[in-house]
Amino acid sequence: MCARRFLIFVFILILLFVAGAFAIYQFGQQVLIKQATPQGHFEAPSNGKPDYSKAENWIASEDLPNDPSHWRPANDQPVEPIAIDARVFYVHPTTYLRRDHWNAPLLPDSDTEARTRLFVQSEASAFSQDAAVWAPRYRQAAFGAFLLRNADAQNALDLAFSDVSAAFDEFLKRNPTGPIILAAHSQGSLHISRLLRERAPQLKDRLVAAYVVGWPLSVTADLPAIGLSACTSPDQTGCVLSWQSFGQPANPDLIITAWEGTKGPTGIKRERKDMLCVNPLTGTKDGAAPPNANPGTLVPNGSMTGAHLEPGSVGAHCDKGLLLLDGAIPALGPFALPGNNYHVYDYALFWAAIRNDAARRLKAWRQ
Repeated sequence: MCARRFLIFVFILILLFVAGAFAIYQFGQQVLIKQATPQGHFEAPSNGKPDYSKAENWIASEDLPNDPSHWRPANDQPVEPIAIDARVFYVHPTTYLRRDHWNAPLLPDSDTEARTRLFVQSEASAFSQDAAVWAPRYRQAAFGAFLLRNADAQNALDLAFSDVSAAFDEFLKRNPTGPIILAAHSQGSLHISRLLRERAPQLKDRLVAAYVVGWPLSVTADLPAIGLSACTSPDQTGCVLSWQSFGQPANPDLIITAWEGTKGPTGIKRERKDMLCVNPLTGTKDGAAPPNANPGTLVPNGSMTGAHLEPGSVGAHCDKGLLLLDGAIPALGPFALPGNNYHVYDYALFWAAIRNDAARRLKAWRQ
């Protein structure tokens, strides 16, 4: 995808998110829920499960033509990769914004496809310097599934996870040895956290790190069931990084209202005080770093014809489970969400730092 289309789709995606958030602030949650809830009830697809042995069911994989994970910012300076045997399993966030089904088709409409490729391009690319990225297509749950707690919503999420799980089986079959990085954003992180719980034996001694970004995790209600600890040092391996980006003053009510009080897999209710924050600039739980510690935020240029890395602009510190931004935040797009919520940019803000973090942990894993 060319840089111009990349930025156009960023703009469209932000507008859609802003429209939903504006509805909450102006008219209350019920309006957004009504507007986002898919029509009718969940119906299991009749066309069978995806076959992940087929290249067409992957957005990124080894030797796949036109792989968006190979994208690079205009001013990125390539370096010699550490090795070639590392593999990344990346799950993209929600890109299906229609209401006609509870789950997206495996081969979606052109707009959903463009948004999906955009996220693989702008997020998974941070890992592809030192590893081959595998990113499955999956029948993602519609946006409304995250706003409801009913059987339709749960069935939609379960169906999406079944695809992610099947894709992971094929990923392991094709990559039986060597280091693994798990990475995801938003809905993808929800599925990755479940995958970590259910596949712990298969990941034993192979997991470099898990980047579970844009979806809250509780250190008491989630991590013990996953069986991994939060990353507390920048060269620790087999640990979890999780963060949600907010400008200041932050208003995280939209997230907290939906998350707090829900029951985690340990049976413990999730509480705000237990929300995990690992700072990608420091690679540590509850870390803090000034703007000059950021090696590069991914931003569009002034003419909106490309994207480049801007170092030294955005710092961040963890505060009560949120990653609060410091410094001069570049113009990443036309809007941030209400409450200075930079959810769409959880990866873009720290693109180069994430790349460096993964390389550092991969090096430590090999030692």
